[in-house]
Amino acid sequence: MLALDVGGRRIGVALSDTTQRLATPLTTLAAAPRPHALLKIATLIAQHEVVALVIGLPLSLDGTVGPQAQLTQRFGAALAAHVQIPIHYVDERFTSAAAERMMIELGIRADRRRAQIDQVAASLILQEYLDRERPTS
Repeated sequence: MLALDVGGRRIGVALSDTTQRLATPLTTLAAAPRPHALLKIATLIAQHEVVALVIGLPLSLDGTVGPQAQLTQRFGAALAAHVQIPIHYVDERFTSAAAERMMIELGIRADRRRAQIDQVAASLILQEYLDRERPTS
């Protein structure tokens, strides 16, 4: 599975392992120009034989779909026209803040945090999805 943290300038990308138990940061892409970003994501999906896509949905604090979430949904709809795999949306409120906290705790310098924050946030989004969908035994 592949996850995206879609922002105005950058798109964080994370990938799950083959057992779909562990999410790992993969890369950060430029969000513009949009056709180029869509092509890059479609290429990653083919390259990694991805079977489903998870997109972080930035809901408002009250849980409603605001302007930023609408932009993300439009991006997802545009991506759906390029790839033939299921797309799932996950509430991503506070994932960037959680990613920042985690990276600070790990002692990662500010310049490296800025470069990696989006892909780390994408990995948190994907891990949340994987944990939620994993069957309990």
